[in-house]
Amino acid sequence: MAAGDIETFQRDGIWFNRIEGESITLGSSFMTEAEAVKVGRGAATARQVAHTVRTEEGPSADAHAFERHPRDLIG
Repeated sequence: MAAGDIETFQRDGIWFNRIEGESITLGSSFMTEAEAVKVGRGAATARQVAHTVRTEEGPSADAHAFERHPRDLIG
């Protein structure tokens, strides 16, 4: 990930979004991965940056679902 990209991640069973390279999270926390991914993906699209999903154990098994860069979706 490059600085400025959006990362959705889990900590102690709660989901968050943050900008890569920053320690603070974006907005509120989420009880489900789906909620956090929806908001994180929207933030990445708005900023025209990449979006990644991670769990405490490492990259999400669903990471392939988010491989398309948001810039590719704007057309």
